Amino acid sequence: MAASSKKVFPLLGFLLFALLLPSIQSNPVKNPFGFIKNLEGCHKGQTVKGLQDLKHYLEKFGYLNYKQEANKGNKRVMKNHANDDEFDDLLESAIKTYQRRYHLKVTGGLDADTANQMMKPRCGVADINVVNNGTNRHNHHRRSIHTVGRFQFFRGSPKWPADQTHLRYRFLTDVQVPGTENLRSIISRAFQRWTQVSHFTFEEVAESSVSEIEIGFHRRQALDRNDEGFDGPLGTFAHAMLPPGGRFHYDADETWSGNPGPSELDLESVAVHEIGHLLGLRHSEDPQAIMFAYFDYGITKRDLHRDDIQRIRALYGSA
Repeated sequence: MAASSKKVFPLLGFLLFALLLPSIQSNPVKNPFGFIKNLEGCHKGQTVKGLQDLKHYLEKFGYLNYKQEANKGNKRVMKNHANDDEFDDLLESAIKTYQRRYHLKVTGGLDADTANQMMKPRCGVADINVVNNGTNRHNHHRRSIHTVGRFQFFRGSPKWPADQTHLRYRFLTDVQVPGTENLRSIISRAFQRWTQVSHFTFEEVAESSVSEIEIGFHRRQALDRNDEGFDGPLGTFAHAMLPPGGRFHYDADETWSGNPGPSELDLESVAVHEIGHLLGLRHSEDPQAIMFAYFDYGITKRDLHRDDIQRIRALYGSA
């Protein structure tokens, strides 16, 4: 009997561990944009719980602003629809603008392709409408796109002065993040990519020194009082200010690497993108461009595309 008990107890222990293993393992990370999946198939005229979150998403990235309608005198629209779950005309129009920008079928409804695009991880800088340069943010009710040749820039083309082409940067971070041990050399390479195609040069300085640019890892950090900040893992992974703001933040809740695996984001690829914002570039509609808003885990995209090079030269002139 004693010998039998010795055999039974280890077996029971193994079975108990197997049953508890799923709860011991970490819970799946919740995508801040995951609510969009539940709204797939929605279209104008419907009232569906969660549509106000979709309105908030589109407002965050520059496609929708009920305050604009209020400023035009249509206060009823602002009061009745800004925070409700009604699929109204303004929401349909915003989705159509989004679909055109990302080369999706323009339906005005939240079809599967549109929902899947929206749920991807992306840069936290708005695609259109918002100018955030540390000194002001242009109102949504004013035209916020400025065209130079065939390229579009933020209203007023915010950029560094012609006599300020040597920019100093320093690291100011709230939290230490695994996988970032080689961050200094990674950032240096990212800056070098822009140096090769522009008049700019960059220099790292000590944390206590004066600099035009600050770089760091932050949790739930906002760029300024108008910005909502990061949303935890997935969702938005970085953001930066337009000139002369000079702030570039990585989201510390993401998993970062200089050589990313399938569940990691590439430090250098994202740095090259955010430096583009620091220099005054808005998001590109070309999926191959560094300045495309969306980026995926396990991917490296570090080389400037022709679109990136043409736009930096349209803004500042040829190198």
